[in-house]
Amino acid sequence: MESHSRERARRFVELHREGCFLLPNAWDVGSARILQEAGFPAVATTSAGVAFSLGRPDHDYFAEHGPAGRVDRDTMMRRVGEIAGEIAVPLSADLEDGYGEAPEVVASTISMALAVGAAGGNIEDFTGDRARPLYDQALATDRIQAARAALDAGGEPFVLVGRTDALLVGGSLDECVHRANAYLAAGADCAFVPGAGDAATIATLVRELDGPLNVVMGLTGNALSLDDLRALGVRRVTVGGSIARSMYRHLLSAARELADQGTFSYADDQLSQTDLNQLFQPGPDQTRH
Repeated sequence: MESHSRERARRFVELHREGCFLLPNAWDVGSARILQEAGFPAVATTSAGVAFSLGRPDHDYFAEHGPAGRVDRDTMMRRVGEIAGEIAVPLSADLEDGYGEAPEVVASTISMALAVGAAGGNIEDFTGDRARPLYDQALATDRIQAARAALDAGGEPFVLVGRTDALLVGGSLDECVHRANAYLAAGADCAFVPGAGDAATIATLVRELDGPLNVVMGLTGNALSLDDLRALGVRRVTVGGSIARSMYRHLLSAARELADQGTFSYADDQLSQTDLNQLFQPGPDQTRH
């Protein structure tokens, strides 16, 4: 790992030590640069946003779209590397299930993410198989343990996040707690439980988990603010694919206006060419590979 990437990764590790921070999710270099410009101390990728930018589905059961519809590991790693190479803040990568069931595959995925400049990454237990939506807890734990071993062997700073999708597939809060704690014990630095969106559920997770908690906001909008989440004891807040979905909503509205009405009012609310040029002007500390 180059010295600049190592320093970014160290800063990212420190963000997880105490307090609460917002880690917004980008899907390409442009979106990451805008989030960096807004002043966030780090940026994450969203597998949903990357998939949508490539015209692919995300986080679905494979039978609905076929395994070929999923973004493959090499494509995702190229995108992660592109983003990491064009921003000055740390980047955490959404690595889905590690792109394979075997712990050895997950370890390889983590090593690849580290090599392309990621300062952290999620590994989830969602399988994409409706008959078995989550990996067996023992196997899921082995997968996190393999990822941790790969990182320890490399000796570089990296925030490993163990994600359980139990709530998203109808599981209980108790199952989420058991799984998340197993992942933390196996070497994850932070637990991630998507689907936990109300104060009572989040408070229970903060109380019962043996490590920092990441929650995702913006799935459908939420009454809880960052201050509320900080008061509950949440360590890290992400927004998943919600910014990307919002952008695509505007794109779809513009397309429908053009196709159905032949009018151009969508253009009344846009960033100017000058504004975007200024936003995307490389700074003196811009990292480029």
